[in-house]
Amino acid sequence: MCRFLMVKSAYPFRPEELLRAFASMAESSWAPDGDRQQDGWGIAWADERGSWDVRTSLRPVWLDGHLFSGVPASRFFLVHARSASFAGHKDNLAYNQPFTDGVHGFVFNGLLQGVAFPAPVPGEIGARKIWSLLKDELQERPPAESMEAVGHLLTRHARRVQALNIGLCDRSHLYVLQQGEDESEYYRLWVNESADLKLVCSEPLVGFDFAPLAAERIAVY
Repeated sequence: MCRFLMVKSAYPFRPEELLRAFASMAESSWAPDGDRQQDGWGIAWADERGSWDVRTSLRPVWLDGHLFSGVPASRFFLVHARSASFAGHKDNLAYNQPFTDGVHGFVFNGLLQGVAFPAPVPGEIGARKIWSLLKDELQERPPAESMEAVGHLLTRHARRVQALNIGLCDRSHLYVLQQGEDESEYYRLWVNESADLKLVCSEPLVGFDFAPLAAERIAVY
């Protein structure tokens, strides 16, 4: 299952140290089925134009450390290390998160089985389909309500939701949905909070004091 990191800072900063910690975590992280997050990675940051810049790579994040120093300072970052669900979905940069629409940045990881909707949902892969559902909801509802609606929708149309973790940022707040039947540590999200920095991550990062995200469905930072 993929790994992601969400960052909100009171002040702009360069994320090289955080990226190195994230890369180290991703390299040593193994899914229960033995899979790794080696199918590329991406980072999005809020830019000075009030939008998002995105950089993606097909290499494992731990092999791209030479790129970390080139990421500029920002108050908001979204980082994602990908584990492709199917062999045919590898080696395609368009499938690498984070996804953005100009206003929002999106990351997802999860394990859903038997998802079947009554009508086609745009998107070639599961993450793209979930992003499409969320964008539709965002046209009518605020972010937290939109994520809640998508969570209910996926639960209703999936045979099983083992894990569903969605992160959204509107350049003001981080919104996090965590739900699923599996409550083991690998499928949970973890939070680090201080006065100036908020981090939400798939696993704790060395050098930071993380705690498990509470069992609530939606958290806002």
